[in-house]
Amino acid sequence: MCFTHSFWQLTISGLSDGFLYALIALGYTLVYGVLQLINFAHSEVFMSGGFGGLFAVQAVVDSNKTPHGVASVMYVLLGVLVGALVGGAVAFVLERVAYRPLRRRNAPKLAFLISAIGASLFLVNIAGKEFGRLAIPMPNLYTNGNVFSVFGAQVQTNFVVIAIAAALMLIFLDRLVAKTRLGQGIRAVAQDADTASLMGVNIDRVISQTFVIGGLLGGAAGFLFGMVFNVQYNMGFTPGVKAFTAAVLGGIGNIRGAVLGGLLLGVVENLGVSCVQSAWRDVIAFGILVLVLLFRPTGLLGERLGRSA
Repeated sequence: MCFTHSFWQLTISGLSDGFLYALIALGYTLVYGVLQLINFAHSEVFMSGGFGGLFAVQAVVDSNKTPHGVASVMYVLLGVLVGALVGGAVAFVLERVAYRPLRRRNAPKLAFLISAIGASLFLVNIAGKEFGRLAIPMPNLYTNGNVFSVFGAQVQTNFVVIAIAAALMLIFLDRLVAKTRLGQGIRAVAQDADTASLMGVNIDRVISQTFVIGGLLGGAAGFLFGMVFNVQYNMGFTPGVKAFTAAVLGGIGNIRGAVLGGLLLGVVENLGVSCVQSAWRDVIAFGILVLVLLFRPTGLLGERLGRSA
């Protein structure tokens, strides 16, 4: 096989990408679980978190030297936290402005789709106008070197940071949905919104909180992505579509399915690129989306959120 000589290195790179896809995919799958709609503005929530984390670390990091040790950890935590908060705030506003008025008028689902696309175009263009249309490099928060090796493949600091941060957030979300009162509300609305309302669940509050949770994860992913690939006004489009592919692959509406889909997509994409030119990377991802929709439209773990936690 064309990737046998570098299988483990490609797998590690794929898992790094996959963790980011999984964090973004959870925003799609959470919103779909409670509303049965795809939030196509979620990619701009991801972008907003990247800019939020970027500006936060730019304000405190000396660009002339690279931090190390405890300082590096604190700067990364600051960027993740601010990126998450900005992403959560943008998602909250999106729900209030682009979704809630339509929901209260019992608008058709097509109206929600058009509203989400309009919000996406607005956010990406306002970011391009305010922050420029060129990529902005993230300050060096640590030295990216080899940390250890796995079967001869070198694992770099970037992978360790992304993997640890993403794994902690994914575990936290899984426990939040499975064990807390908020999680019970989310699962109840996902399973049967009308019955949940009769049982005293505040539907509007649960939907708003679900958007915010997805925004927190997407914003944090935006900062982690920016540490590796820089931050740009249109940075959300391609990762957003791939994260949607991951959500469909795992089973849209299933939290653990979104994580599995993200990791699988990242690995398959990187292994596939070793067999063809790198320009085909996006084609591989979109090809997977088409194949999943053709042969298993419910995804690998195709269950509703209310039954999957």
